[in-house]
Parts: sequence; structure tokens; C-alpha cells
Amino acid sequence: MGSSQRPSLIAWPSSLEGTPAVAVIEQAIERKRLGHSLLLHAENVETLAGVAEAIADRLLNSGASQVFSPHDHPDCFTLRPAGKMRIIGAEDTRELITKVQVSSSISENKVAIIFDAERMNPAAANIFLKTLEEPPAQTTLILLTTRPYALLSTIRSRCLHFRFPSEPNVAGAWAGKEEAGEDTAKTLWLSWLADYAAWLGRMPGENLDRKAVSDHIFTVYGLTARFGSILDKATDENWEKQKSTLPDDLAEDEKVAIETGIANGLRSQFFAEIEEATRTHARARLRAGDITVRRTFAAAVEQLEHNSKLLRLNLNESAALEDFMLSSLRIWSVR
Repeated sequence: MGSSQRPSLIAWPSSLEGTPAVAVIEQAIERKRLGHSLLLHAENVETLAGVAEAIADRLLNSGASQVFSPHDHPDCFTLRPAGKMRIIGAEDTRELITKVQVSSSISENKVAIIFDAERMNPAAANIFLKTLEEPPAQTTLILLTTRPYALLSTIRSRCLHFRFPSEPNVAGAWAGKEEAGEDTAKTLWLSWLADYAAWLGRMPGENLDRKAVSDHIFTVYGLTARFGSILDKATDENWEKQKSTLPDDLAEDEKVAIETGIANGLRSQFFAEIEEATRTHARARLRAGDITVRRTFAAAVEQLEHNSKLLRLNLNESAALEDFMLSSLRIWSVR
């Protein structure tokens, strides 16, 4: 809903306030010298969305007689991946380009925000490249990505790049407040990491007997089952938080793509934190005088990275985790 009485501009993400990148962007907007094409890169998709919204707000509403939030502004357009495959296709890309070619409605400027820009298929990327070569007047194209090098090099070379640091507490991006009597996904995940660390801590530096192997394997299955349910809960919480900020006219396949993206992002985050927990365990063993731990840790991380890559080929995350933990059982106990 628009409002001509809004007291202030949309704030930058709190972790970025006062950073050099924000200062450069603010100054460029004030001087009307911001580039036509921006490539924003961060590990956290919420950070990217927050930056894009703040930029769009300043470009569209500064000095305007009518003030709208970017979500509702008639001169702000968005392009998102669609469907479970999370692809930006040629037809949707052409539709966006048609919109930005038309004169603005109420603002001096127009803004187009492309979410998950690396998800453009080859046809869409080539169509979009032509627009970057001859951008429409008074139009700023903002590409958001967590994987800039998945974009065509010709697209990257035509954009002004800004990289933003990750939020200091990524888990805080989950729906934050705990409800009475119910643990949030964040609480459950921290408990899972503690149990994983305890499982590693029970590993002797020698071959295990049958009972010990059996106990460890049952723990693997238990942790794997919990992992899947926590990921589902974290995705649901994050989706509930995020969908309230989305435009009302967002297509169903775009909503599916966003929810899938949330799950994939959390899954990557979880695996990164499993690696960090493994690293912490290795450091403790090293301090205790275990001189072989460097080689063992390297083998464990190599296995985790291998399984993480398989996730991109649609390997189920529970299967990937189970395989990693069973491999870890062998790696840590057969020295």
C-alpha cells in the first residue's frame, strides 16, 4: 500500500549499516551516478533482498510526490525463478524486458530486480544480455546472486559488482521467537550439533568392537532422521516469515521456487556447520596430542564436500548425511 507520509527511507540490513559498500551506493544515488546494472553478491539471500529493497526505495521514492514500498511501486519489477527446478526462463525474461522498456508511471526511475540471477537458463541469459548491452533509459537492473560465477562472464562484465558480508548469525534469519512450549528449528539444530559433537567425541582412536559399532550406527540413523525433520521445520519457519513480504500477485510456481531455494540454502548452511563442528573436534584431538588427526580430519572433510556436491545433483540430503556419517565412522576409528 502506498503512502505519501512515510517518515523515512527503508533501512539497510543492520549488519551493513556504515559499511563502505553502502556508503558508495548512497553517494552514487545521491549524485545520480549509480550504474544501470548492479550485481549484488552475498551468501545470505535475505541480505541480498534487503539491499535490493533499500536501493529500489531510494531510486524510486527520493523526491517523489507519491511514495510506495518497492513491493507495490508501479515502476518496480521483479523476476524470480519458477517451479521446483527453480529456473528463470526465456518467456519470463522477455516479459520483464517488455515492462522496463515502457515509460515509468510515477517515478523518474524504473527498477528491475532479478532474484537468483544465476538460475537463468541459457536462452534467458542471452536475452537478458542484450538488455544489459543497451539498457533502457532511467532504468536500474539489479541482479541478486549467491553464486556470481555461475552467471555468464559477459553478464558479469557489464555490471557494477558489490559483495556483501554474511550476517554474523545466519541462524538468526530463521523465524526468530520461540513459541510457548515449542522449540524453534534453531534450538533443535543447536541440539543436533551438540549430539553430533558428542558422537564424534565417543570415537576411540582404534578399531571398534561390534557393540560399539552397533551403538554408533544406531546414533547415525537417529541423527539422520532428526536432520530431515529439523530441515523441514526450519524451511517452514523461514517460509512463513518470508512469504508475508512477497507481492500478493506472485505466481504459484514462483512461490514454489522461493520455498525450494530456502530449503537449499538452509541445507547448505547445515552442512557447513557440520564441517565446522568436525573441525572443532579435530582441534581438540590435536591439542590432546593426537598427531594423526590432521590426516583424519582432511579425509572426513573431503567426504563431506563430496556428498555436498552430490546434493546439487538431487541426492537426498538425508542419504548424503547418512553416507557421510557412516564414512566418518570408518575414517575416525580405523587409523
